[in-house]
Amino acid sequence: MDIYEEKQIQELPLSVPLFRKKVEGFLKANGLRLEKVDLYMAIQDADENILAGGGLDGDIIKCIAVSEKARSAGLAAPLVSRLIAVAAQQGHSNVKVFTKPENTAIFESLGFTVLGRAPKAVLMENGRGLAGYLSGFPVKPGMTKGVIAMNANPFTIGHKYLIEKASAQVDHLFVIVVKEDVSRFPYADRLAMVKAGCADFSNVTVCQGSDYQISATTFPTYFLKELSDASETQMRLDLDIFARHIAPELGATVRFVGSEPQDALTARYNALMKEVLPAAGIEVCELPRLQADGCPVSASAVRKGLDGFDGGFWNLLPETSLPYVLAEAAVTALRQELDTTPKPGLVDLEGCGSHSDMDYALMLRSIAALRPWFVKIAAHDGDLVAIGIEAEAAMLAATGGVNTHKGALFCLGLVLSATGQESPPATSPEGIPVRARIVEIALGIPETGRSKERGSVKGALAMAREGYKDLFDRWLPELRTSGPLQTLMLIMATLDDTNILHRGGREALEYVKARAKEIYEKGGIGIENEIREFGRELKARNLSPGGAADMLALTMLAAKLESK
Repeated sequence: MDIYEEKQIQELPLSVPLFRKKVEGFLKANGLRLEKVDLYMAIQDADENILAGGGLDGDIIKCIAVSEKARSAGLAAPLVSRLIAVAAQQGHSNVKVFTKPENTAIFESLGFTVLGRAPKAVLMENGRGLAGYLSGFPVKPGMTKGVIAMNANPFTIGHKYLIEKASAQVDHLFVIVVKEDVSRFPYADRLAMVKAGCADFSNVTVCQGSDYQISATTFPTYFLKELSDASETQMRLDLDIFARHIAPELGATVRFVGSEPQDALTARYNALMKEVLPAAGIEVCELPRLQADGCPVSASAVRKGLDGFDGGFWNLLPETSLPYVLAEAAVTALRQELDTTPKPGLVDLEGCGSHSDMDYALMLRSIAALRPWFVKIAAHDGDLVAIGIEAEAAMLAATGGVNTHKGALFCLGLVLSATGQESPPATSPEGIPVRARIVEIALGIPETGRSKERGSVKGALAMAREGYKDLFDRWLPELRTSGPLQTLMLIMATLDDTNILHRGGREALEYVKARAKEIYEKGGIGIENEIREFGRELKARNLSPGGAADMLALTMLAAKLESK
């Protein structure tokens, strides 16, 4: 049988060590490296030696090579055709390839066209993806038009300042938001933040991003001899595509960029702009960054602040970004609670605690499902109770019906709603303004039959109606001075955890509180071992302090919302 027939093109599953090693050896022999791919297809001879192979990563063909002995056999065409067919089956109508400049003619013969060039790489495409993207650009009047490309992760007052200054220098300004979804804030949120932040500028249009803004994470390096060439090549390709296609379609003759005093890679990108774009008739205008307290305003400062347990970064955000950053603060708090390890009876990095229906991955899916609903809550985009019901349904859909974060949704959502009413979202050191609003909102939520039946035990609604007194008075100071583990023990020692009560009754609740108090008071080095032993005790009794976990996440959120 002819080895070049299409049915001889087979997938080599890279999850199997034997095949992975085989593909790595084949690529190395051809001067290439294996990179992340979804699948790898190959044509082999009778002895199962690879003659030609290529991988597919989404809509990008990667790691394609033909062995030296088979380069005159025409194997590239059927191999690439198969990869294109597989991509089409996966919903990709346009397929791209990054390759060496000397391979341009080979891919042109297979129906690919060049989109961008750099000294060490070209980007090619076999469809009209770029043309389709460009056709969606709006036509705007004016003699002078400019462009800003930004990630906005998240959108800060620094971004808004840049747009304000740039828009004053041109008849119309286009702002393109980087589409690649590897940032902390999802693309949909970043795009929404930029649109909301630009609403006051009559001569500014926010444009959708595309896959044609090449970044370090999408640009493959398998064909470069030196990995140090990757960033330079990626940036040059990105700028070439902008100069060849995007700027002409928009009619833009100037690109604005903020000065970069801190990040060396961004500073190099700015320098390359000044080198590459003027040759294409595009002026580069570098504007000084906005300063706050003597430091350049940066999105990275916001992200760093979200990871800590004190506020102080909210003044870097325009009001329009607050719902999205508040939602991220809630998501971060839930992840930090999940990652706190060890936690007795709870899912953490070491195991599933007392749960047989939950694990770490399931908890992450649940958190991700809640993010858009946290945005709606913080933005007051509808009735709070109705949003909560929809959010719970989304959580259950993501977890297959497992109640992972119902309690956390209630308490974090309540605090987000109360905090979102204040601009900026900061409390006094005692947390009084937000506590008052929490109480006001909680009093408007009707009691359920179950909450009435608990009698002297305070449930979630009763705690909210008291303005989370223990949280602000005891747990929050403990978190800042002693960290998450000690705080969790304090919470477990003081909280009437209805999860424990439901599983084990009053005796179990008193046992858990007493044991947690003992560990809390002992504290110090070795608390982790004490907690692990406590966890074994809870697992043996099928007890899980889910309420305490919710309160730990809430305390972590409250810490992020307070001013320094």
